[in-house]
Amino acid sequence: MTAPRTSPGLSRRAFLAGGGGLVVSFSLAGRPMAQEETAAPSSPAAGAAALPGSLAQTPMLDAWIKVDAAGQVSVFTGKAELGQGLRTAVIQLAAEQLSLPPERIRLVTADTGLTPNEGFTAGSHSMQDSGTAIFNAAGQVRALLVEAAARQFGLPPEQLTAEGGAVFAPDGRSLGYGPLAAGSSLHVAARPATGLGDPKSYRVIGTSLPRVDIPAKVTGGVAYIQDMRLPGMLHARVVRQPSPGAILTTVDAAAVERLPGVVKVVRDGDYLAVVAEREWQAVRAWRALSAAAEWSESAELPEQASVHDTLRALPARDIEVLTWTAPAGRPVKRLRARFTKPYLMHGAIGPSCALAQFADDGVTVWTHTQGVYPQRGALAELLRLPPEKVRCIHVAGSGCYGHNGADDVAADAALIARALPGRPIRVQWMREQENTAEPFGPAMIAEARAALDADGNIVAWDYEVWSNTHNMRPVKGGMFLQNAALPEPLPVPPPAPIPMPEGGGDRNSNPLYAFPNAHVVYHFLPGMPLRVSAMRSLGAYHNIFAIESFMDELAEAAGADPVEFRLRHMKDTRARAVIQAAADHFGWSKGASSQPGQGRGFAFARYKNLGAYCAVALDLTVEHETGRVQIGRVVAAVDSGQPINPDGIRNQIEGAIVQSSSWTLFEQVTFDRRHITSADWSGYPILRFPAVPASVEVHIMERPGLPFLGTGEAGQGPTAAAIANALRQAAGVRLRDLPLSQSRVKAAIGV
Repeated sequence: MTAPRTSPGLSRRAFLAGGGGLVVSFSLAGRPMAQEETAAPSSPAAGAAALPGSLAQTPMLDAWIKVDAAGQVSVFTGKAELGQGLRTAVIQLAAEQLSLPPERIRLVTADTGLTPNEGFTAGSHSMQDSGTAIFNAAGQVRALLVEAAARQFGLPPEQLTAEGGAVFAPDGRSLGYGPLAAGSSLHVAARPATGLGDPKSYRVIGTSLPRVDIPAKVTGGVAYIQDMRLPGMLHARVVRQPSPGAILTTVDAAAVERLPGVVKVVRDGDYLAVVAEREWQAVRAWRALSAAAEWSESAELPEQASVHDTLRALPARDIEVLTWTAPAGRPVKRLRARFTKPYLMHGAIGPSCALAQFADDGVTVWTHTQGVYPQRGALAELLRLPPEKVRCIHVAGSGCYGHNGADDVAADAALIARALPGRPIRVQWMREQENTAEPFGPAMIAEARAALDADGNIVAWDYEVWSNTHNMRPVKGGMFLQNAALPEPLPVPPPAPIPMPEGGGDRNSNPLYAFPNAHVVYHFLPGMPLRVSAMRSLGAYHNIFAIESFMDELAEAAGADPVEFRLRHMKDTRARAVIQAAADHFGWSKGASSQPGQGRGFAFARYKNLGAYCAVALDLTVEHETGRVQIGRVVAAVDSGQPINPDGIRNQIEGAIVQSSSWTLFEQVTFDRRHITSADWSGYPILRFPAVPASVEVHIMERPGLPFLGTGEAGQGPTAAAIANALRQAAGVRLRDLPLSQSRVKAAIGV
């Protein structure tokens, strides 16, 4: 287990020297990250078997596993713990293959000085990529240790067993991992998947090991970067440009610098910050500096009420996602519908925070970015430093899946630390900065058309989606928020779509259903009226909401039960099993009637058509007098491949259901023609405890031996559509514009 790293002077050399063991060198070179949420693995040479997971990019075993002379096992992942349970699952994978108790595994995550480059922790790829790599690497390390013992015992390796940090011979002789490591090397290239064992024999994988990151979080311990303190640390606050392109015309910095505890006012062009000895002193000085700063503003934001019409009218790059053509029955009924999603914010409970320290002509940054290596490269450009002079160390942040302010606040800390070398600088955004300066999840439009034949089968499907980019994560220095305020800003790379099958705005726009004729087009919008980037599940949330809502509309037009209608159009056997499991556990019955104001809904998707399968059934009630929606019982079924930690999978799906309920019923960014106006929780309401579903059940499909499938973003889309479908039954109206807020429900009911 790892404690938060707090020593700015810890070097890779010192870390490795401390164990005196097996590692000769680390292979840290990883693939360069393009401007995509994820990148495809490199192809193996002709005739060669592919290395599993991230081993394809970082094939040396000593980049992943270290065994020191005392037998301490350290495991390294380039992925970050975001609250998704990554640390616990990775420990389980390594423990299983190394035949060790989980508490014997020391895990190091996302540190450019120590871990492999695995790009961003995004797209539900952690288990598929890093988990698979570590699972295989650990198995191969165990085999190397057994082979080393076999040479010393003079026995065939297959006669030996590894258990509890030692290798045993049939006659009772044993050698510990430490002594074996002292005379061996793991600087060995990985092989394709071998020796992973029979899933029926697994003792650690498949058990609900308690999450290692939870105790500090629930006891008020040091759990987050917001809790982190370094010796001699100073506190800083930034006075942000009030709107895009604003120019700082005048500021009386001298008066602020005379305030108690103030160390320095930092100004670089239109970039303005204040540094103080204590945090409250920094906050008071920030308020004074904000009042003293005068700006010239010129931004023109679109009208919020007609923002989707604005987006629809923007120049688009049309990308054909799929075209299917096959003989089918004659259409007898046609339907069409339009669905919209507003801008959403990440709404991190803890405002973004970072620490940085300049020393020896370089900088160390502690950050809750989801990509330490891309962050290092972008910071090096922003600071005009060689990349080797920048070290980024991940420390978990309080809230956020996606690109919120974590990367930008790290740039704040680094810029301010450069002005005050030697002392650590801590920067935490204020709530209003978090809500107004973070990059939002893009607004979207989807239009669906379909035709039914005389038997009620879908014979034609046409789907179009309009969206800006879903990824402007800083992989270049010009992509930081601060860049525009600096006197010599770097060029900003143009926004780009994320290629399918992962996709961005078109993620999950390609239905898994077996329609004979289908056409899907993504209208990618390069122009961005508001600053946007990655938010959990990217375009999948809205596309699944639209597709699964429309499936219910088609089922209703066909006079069919929604579950039966989906099964009728689904050929994927694992998808069918998940749909049926959710319906069975919910107690779904065909033609079940509901009382006035009550409804039930169902929805399904396979995330990206590559990740986990998830189906959601739920019931809810609507108060016709007020439009208030209360979700009751929620039942989900999920197929994540081989389950590593069943409770961790439940955590992810439960969290997705709650988060999606908040997005779907409450959330939208508001703005006027110049400013973001949803600057606090009153302006950006989120789900509160009274609105949480009455109960949530998650049923996990057992898939022993099958590949791990990303789960963290599998539940958001199905939950949104299930709510909309239940609301149709409860309120008697179909709402297609998110959020399905109390005011919209009341207006639609017309009471």
